[in-house]
Amino acid sequence: MTPARARTWGRRGRTPVVRVRGRSRRRVSIAALTCYKAGERSRLIYRPRLDDGQGRSKGRKSFAWTDYRDLIVAAHNQLGAPIVLIWDNLNTHLAAGMKEFIAAQDWLTVYQLPPYAPDLNPVEGIWSLLRRGFLANVAFADPDHLVRTVRRGLRKIQYRSQLIDGCLAATGLIVAPQLPG
Repeated sequence: MTPARARTWGRRGRTPVVRVRGRSRRRVSIAALTCYKAGERSRLIYRPRLDDGQGRSKGRKSFAWTDYRDLIVAAHNQLGAPIVLIWDNLNTHLAAGMKEFIAAQDWLTVYQLPPYAPDLNPVEGIWSLLRRGFLANVAFADPDHLVRTVRRGLRKIQYRSQLIDGCLAATGLIVAPQLPG
């Protein structure tokens, strides 16, 4: 819940200071997919996960491979089309259960990014937009305030497909229409 720093204003000669209470044990994790299809509006699909700090959130503090599986299935249902998934080398993306799931789906093709290539991942642009814009200079009162602010920021990004397109453009990657045959 430590706030991101951004530019602000203050009286001349006085540095603005925001006091933040101690850290919380609660953890907020978010998984997101940016979805692109030639000739259609870009989309952002995300799922937050809030741990209560007591270990009561299904025993995990972060996403398990089953949570990512559920996100991919939800995206497939929302989009109603086959998915080509390009993602990083997070250990849960490489789990044995995830590999079995991927192999069993005829509508899912997966490509792994190189080991350390955040500059090729459009979702990193989403996190940057969120952190520099909606989360900057905010001192969160509690984890629920953080979750509400993150959801509001992601919703605003979700409805501005030009921002999602910009995240893809920043990677240097392009969406090419699929040629028949």
